[in-house]
Amino acid sequence: MSRIGRKPIQVPSGVDVKVDGHHITVKGPKGTLEHDIHKDMTVVCENNVIEVTRPSDDKAHRSLHGLTRSLISNMVVGVTEGFKKELEVNGVGYRVAKEGKNLVMNLGYSHQVIVPEIDGIQIDVPAPNKIVISGPDKQQVGQFAANVREKRPPEPYKGKGIKYVDEVIQRKEGKTGKK
Repeated sequence: MSRIGRKPIQVPSGVDVKVDGHHITVKGPKGTLEHDIHKDMTVVCENNVIEVTRPSDDKAHRSLHGLTRSLISNMVVGVTEGFKKELEVNGVGYRVAKEGKNLVMNLGYSHQVIVPEIDGIQIDVPAPNKIVISGPDKQQVGQFAANVREKRPPEPYKGKGIKYVDEVIQRKEGKTGKK
């Protein structure tokens, strides 16, 4: 039995969960999330507890069991607390600012890089070298953060570029360090 899949999900007060066949909708203070679960998985919501069950012990069903439970759990956490990713900009002259709903970045190119804010994602710039991306959908927040980081990934010699706050950049020695 999957250890993760077996765990029941506690639904906090203020969160509304609707299971309609293989479609689940979670509504909370931070927004509404919807997801279509696999046809073989069974989701039951009773007394503010969500339980996910599987029909057999096949390898595919065991895999889907934990995955389905994790996705539903992330939906519940997302509509109550939300998710966030923090990015750091390193480099001389590299800085970011928020203008309206756009993230404007000076990243050493001959032009400014402009990334528009999308629905369900909030961009915050607390400092000229820090970006905070937040929202209720974990996958959407992670993908948007990856897209922003992609504009100038960190390089291994000086560490210049956009990196996650908790990311460790493997540094390399330059040509002169070999002697």
